[in-house]
Amino acid sequence: MIVFLDTSSLIKLYYREEGTRELELMFSDYSISDIYLAEISRIEFLSAIWKKVRTKEMPESEATTTLGLFDSDKDKYNFIPANNTIVEQAISLISVYGIVGLRTLDSIQFATALALTQQAKVFITADKLLKSFFQAEGLPTETPDQ
Repeated sequence: MIVFLDTSSLIKLYYREEGTRELELMFSDYSISDIYLAEISRIEFLSAIWKKVRTKEMPESEATTTLGLFDSDKDKYNFIPANNTIVEQAISLISVYGIVGLRTLDSIQFATALALTQQAKVFITADKLLKSFFQAEGLPTETPDQ
C-alpha cells in the first residue's frame, strides 16, 4: 500500500508520543510499499524536533540522534517537491479553507496530498484540522491519535 504522511505523523515514527502506538499498528496492519512526504516535511521535522528541545520535552543529545536517524532514512521516503502546481493548489486551498484555519505550511501539505490521489491509498495525519480538510476533499484518511 502507498501512503502519504504529513509531518505530524512522521514525527511519531521517530519520537514516542500520543499516537505513536496507533501509527505503529497502522503500519503493521497495512502492507506499505511506499511512503510519500511533502518535501517541506524535511524542514518541518527539523523544526519540530528542535522545538521539543526548546520546550524541554527532549534533550539535545536525543534530538541530534533523532535527526541523524531521519537523515539516514531519507531514501526510504518519496519526497514530493513544492513545485508551481503544488504552490498554485495551496493558494487555491487557502482561498477555500483559510477562513476555517488552513495555514501556509499545512496548505502545502494538503496540496501535496491532493497531487497524490492517484498513487496514495491512505493519507495519514495527526492534525485533526488538516484531517477535516482531507476528508472534505474526499481523501481516505487515518489519524494515529485515535
